[in-house]
Amino acid sequence: VQLAESGGGLVHTGGSLRLSCAASGFTFSRYDMRWYRQAPGKERELVAVISSAGGSTNYADSVKGRFTISRDNAKNTVYLQMNSLKPEDTAVYYCNVVGVPYWGQGTQVTVSS
Repeated sequence: VQLAESGGGLVHTGGSLRLSCAASGFTFSRYDMRWYRQAPGKERELVAVISSAGGSTNYADSVKGRFTISRDNAKNTVYLQMNSLKPEDTAVYYCNVVGVPYWGQGTQVTVSS
């Protein structure tokens, strides 16, 4: 399994970012995928989940209505569109394969106030 997150950066409050996670080494279309985040000094937090075919999604209450998870099974990629960003969204964001204990390097998102 390999997961490569990208798309993070520094934005102002209210800004947007789109994260990508390129997956390889497994049959991507068969697995649900998740986005997690970890802020400094805090535990890793589940942000969003998407089913293998993309028909079902779930979100943490803290991001509901602002973030959208999606996937392109032809490209083996899962995305996280983040709008109306807040300083409390600052964290390293990771994608994860449901049921597989593997973590990529993550991508840093910093939201300035």
